[in-house]
Amino acid sequence: MADQPAYLYHQHPRTTERISGGDPGPVHVADQLRRESSSARFNAWLAVKVTGGVGTMWCAYAFAALAFVSLPSAISSHDPVVLVSWISQTFLQLVLLSVIIVGQNVLAAAADKRSEATYEDAAAVLHEAVQIQRHLASQDKVLEALQSKLAALSKA
Repeated sequence: MADQPAYLYHQHPRTTERISGGDPGPVHVADQLRRESSSARFNAWLAVKVTGGVGTMWCAYAFAALAFVSLPSAISSHDPVVLVSWISQTFLQLVLLSVIIVGQNVLAAAADKRSEATYEDAAAVLHEAVQIQRHLASQDKVLEALQSKLAALSKA
């Protein structure tokens, strides 16, 4: 039993990958875009452009102004169904569309920041774990030397 160490360290494959530089870094929302074909790339590009344009508060303001163009007609109809329809189908759908996209963009940016912070924390923890393993390995050498000396002394 004295010939074999009490513990043999096996590095996790993910640790090896990160240390060797094969790690691509944290995943971001933009990394999730489809890239398998030219049509998928075009569709993703177009969707991002439209979302970027519609997903602004300025677009929400423009949609609100556009919706207000038909408000006098809805009011003058004196029909509660037309007024409710204007509120739900014209105003809310147009304005909330942009506001929701703005919110989603803010949440996506926050998710990217959390991902980056988590990645950096994991890198720091990995670095500390590697240092601990090195420290333990050096302590093992000292303990093995002491064990050999103690064995030699007990034989004498």
